[in-house]
Amino acid sequence: MDGPFSFILLCLASFRLTRLVVYDAITNWLRRPFHEWVEEELPDGRKEVFLVLKGGGLRRWIGELLSCHWCTGIWCAAFCYAGVMLWPSVFQPLIVLLAVAGGAALIETVVGKWLS
Repeated sequence: MDGPFSFILLCLASFRLTRLVVYDAITNWLRRPFHEWVEEELPDGRKEVFLVLKGGGLRRWIGELLSCHWCTGIWCAAFCYAGVMLWPSVFQPLIVLLAVAGGAALIETVVGKWLS
């Protein structure tokens, strides 16, 4: 993969993979060993939910990584790029799939804001 189109595909695929890992409910199982959500009642009666990282050392580091889209994004981008470079026949279809899903997510966000 080379050229501007490939770059855009990698950007969209990295975006979607990062969102999948950091935010999507389908990957809660991946974050659960490292994160805990705690609900606290504030003095004014409102409730607020806080993310608490579990453990220390490597476990905490992974928890921090999985809670930060900037941090996870660099690793997802590296994974996508390395995969395309090392195993293009396997990764190119995955990159296209993730890129289409990423583009669709962006379009849905724009349309959702436009219609509301």
